[in-house]
Amino acid sequence: MATDPSSRPSFRITHEASASERLVAGFSSFGLAGLTAVDFLVDQLELEETGYITTEELPSMTPFENGTPRHHTRLFSRPDLDLTLLVSELFVPLWAADPFAKSILDWTESNRIEEITILSGVPLPHGPTDHRVFYVATEDYQDEQLAASDITAMGTGFLDGVNASVVGRGMDTDLRVGVFITPVHPRVPDVEAALRLLVAVEQLYDIEVDTTALEQFAGEIEQYYRDLEERLQAVDQSEIHEDRMYM
Repeated sequence: MATDPSSRPSFRITHEASASERLVAGFSSFGLAGLTAVDFLVDQLELEETGYITTEELPSMTPFENGTPRHHTRLFSRPDLDLTLLVSELFVPLWAADPFAKSILDWTESNRIEEITILSGVPLPHGPTDHRVFYVATEDYQDEQLAASDITAMGTGFLDGVNASVVGRGMDTDLRVGVFITPVHPRVPDVEAALRLLVAVEQLYDIEVDTTALEQFAGEIEQYYRDLEERLQAVDQSEIHEDRMYM
């Protein structure tokens, strides 16, 4: 059962380093492909935790590993790489998406972040030829990042939740925003979907990632991801994205 929407949640970002001009985000959503991809990038790029997000008036969670707790939403970077990565293990229901996104957007504005890339998996009906990455992006993002790319534009549909709020800000400001979308299967994590998103990021930012280690990485944390997916499945059906979202 979702928390009463009249009790508006609040979010607070604590960040201990200078932010990069570009942010790559993976949120907790069905299939966990975007979250898996960004989490893997943090490990592969040897990034350090530089900040986190806390929340009030929203059902929360505190992940832990080897008995040590951590924040559910964290920021990672390193001094010699112009990327900040946001890893969010907290499922944010649709009625709380706007304040969550606003907290991120206010932080990106105050830190002069120029570009946001979101990696996302969507459980839509698809055939084998649709096992690829699509994009929904503001026009300035398309001009800056996708002019020479072979990534395909998503045909028609709509965004909702955090993705919609972030893209909406990009449409009304000079913030460049791109959402990379790939179909996901029920298994958790969908490693093949996460791999497709990683290849897109490699092309986009000209970085090298040892994707051969992804299967092992996913296997090591498979039970954790399964537990996380069970939390998502327990959410009221009204919070689940419709398969008709994208065509």
